[in-house]
Amino acid sequence: MNPALADRLTRFIKSQHLPDDFQDIIDNYYLPLAEWVQQRCSTGTNKPGTDRATNGCAVLGINGAQGTGKSTLSAVLKIILEENHQWHTAIVSLDDIYLSRAERQNLARLVHPLLHTRGVPGTHDTTLGIDIIEQLKALKPGQSMRLPRFDKALDDRKPEPYLDTFAGPVDLIIFEGWCLGSSAMDAAGLATPINELEAEADKNAVWRNFINQQLENSYSDLFGLIDVLIMLKAPDFDSIRRWRIEQEAKLAASNTSDSAASQIMDKNALIRFIQHYERLTQHNLSEMPGRADVMLTLDKHHQVTDMRYKTS
Repeated sequence: MNPALADRLTRFIKSQHLPDDFQDIIDNYYLPLAEWVQQRCSTGTNKPGTDRATNGCAVLGINGAQGTGKSTLSAVLKIILEENHQWHTAIVSLDDIYLSRAERQNLARLVHPLLHTRGVPGTHDTTLGIDIIEQLKALKPGQSMRLPRFDKALDDRKPEPYLDTFAGPVDLIIFEGWCLGSSAMDAAGLATPINELEAEADKNAVWRNFINQQLENSYSDLFGLIDVLIMLKAPDFDSIRRWRIEQEAKLAASNTSDSAASQIMDKNALIRFIQHYERLTQHNLSEMPGRADVMLTLDKHHQVTDMRYKTS
């Protein structure tokens, strides 16, 4: 490992308060993955089975449920590709293209009240997402663009002065999100609720059918821009639920201000919140491993234990 890369990774691990053994994850999994990405996504090389133009940068999709480490993996891959291959890499998060708070309030009024809660398909601006990716691909030297950012504390998009600027050209776009690359679910199975939220707040399955319709239509167009798909696979939904509860407990312990406390949910509220994502997460855990180009398997302690590349 060259000194510049080692220094950047060390500083990143410290800044993110990652465990001491995280360097082992980088050495054993993320470094080999970055080299595979560089070979698979090099400009001028078509991904088999796609019609990506040979002169366009590739889109690397990273899927993973809450707490699996999508943002961390994205950042580490960016560092490695920049230092080892001088790739100019843009990171786009699905979270940053949420509909505005006002737009979701309107959607909740017109379609279903549960759509006010951001996260599920139908609460993102897919047209914006497609435009961002197409604009990034088209950037030439000397050109730049603003990237949207979402403020979760405000539950709304950040205003223009607070957006990040990205300068072209772009060698790789890393696109990450909890439901990135998700396929539509079996429509017949939507009729039966799988948790209390669905049984009590979506008795007629309007909300979950709307989500599925979005996956079939506009989200299919957005996810169709992905050239290579990586999945961070949690062991099960129980682990995802537990990780999220532990995360909230840490936030509660570390925040003492009234404004911070107001953003923290108690355990019952958090369990209900997580139920918004349960059905599609279970679907992804079952279906996506068979088609992801790379799957990193996590154990119940967040540790990567295996990495598999699709062979066909």
